[in-house]
Amino acid sequence: MKFTNTTNIKDFMIIGFPGLPPEYNGAVSVLLLLIYLAIVVGNTFILTVILFERTLRKPTYFIFCHLAMTDMTFGTVTLPKIIARYWWNDMTTSIGACFTQMYFVHALGAIVSLILLIMALDRFVAIWLPFRYPVWVTNKTVCIVCVFSCLATFIRMTGIVLHASSLPYCDLNVIIHCYCDHLSITRLGCGENVIYVKTVALANAMVVLLFPLAFIIISYFSIIVAALKMSQAERSNKVLSTCAPQIFITCLYYVPRCFVYLSNHLGFKFSTDARIIITMMYSLIPPVVNPLIYCLKTKDIKKVLTERFQRRKVAVAQRQRNNVK
Repeated sequence: MKFTNTTNIKDFMIIGFPGLPPEYNGAVSVLLLLIYLAIVVGNTFILTVILFERTLRKPTYFIFCHLAMTDMTFGTVTLPKIIARYWWNDMTTSIGACFTQMYFVHALGAIVSLILLIMALDRFVAIWLPFRYPVWVTNKTVCIVCVFSCLATFIRMTGIVLHASSLPYCDLNVIIHCYCDHLSITRLGCGENVIYVKTVALANAMVVLLFPLAFIIISYFSIIVAALKMSQAERSNKVLSTCAPQIFITCLYYVPRCFVYLSNHLGFKFSTDARIIITMMYSLIPPVVNPLIYCLKTKDIKKVLTERFQRRKVAVAQRQRNNVK
């Protein structure tokens, strides 16, 4: 991707949290490093369990794999630079690196939104069309849909970022955020095209957020209605418990994100640090907690982990008995 930009500045400066006293820089960098390690270790663990366990090679778990890889990539794109900012006080980033980070931040965020939509549709078909599910929802179908979603998102996001990079940046180069995002960067732009670029980006954000969210709400509402209509309470509880982790993940992703988008564009006033904290929450908390939710709330994964732990426990006990002999 080639960025063509007419500007008086040579790089950007990422401030992070503007209200944070300097004496807390070390603690913040350690906290962010721990979050990054939790994202990488947790999602790598989920990927390993699903890919190496034959019983989990099902469409639903391939979607989980796709989400885990996206979460890890997002953490790798956003966190190392802000960790360096607070650990070594390295605030500068080149213009090209900043726009590249912006590209992946928004593309990966849109991909997560589509993955949540695919999850909801997967459960919708499983509940409402159980006899069609094995025919319609296969590993091949899921892989094709996920790959197509990624390609379409990356292509669409290219235009958004190229529009932003074409703006002139005259004097200001301070990004008041923990990473380069569209809103923070275009605020620094000057010239008559700034409003147009922001409007196009806002329209794109609304499509990325509201279009999948509408179908997600319809899907889960239909699933809940179907569960309540089931005659057997056990089946109804099973359906709701199966969908509960995915509904929780969706709420964790969408609720704070919608709040930030609406507050920014409707003029609601709250502190810059609060806005950044909320943004970091919906960006980083889901990648951390998703593996925990899968392990604790997904029956098949919990069963696999329990069986492996039991086999490991028996093997250790057997070795100890052999050593005693």
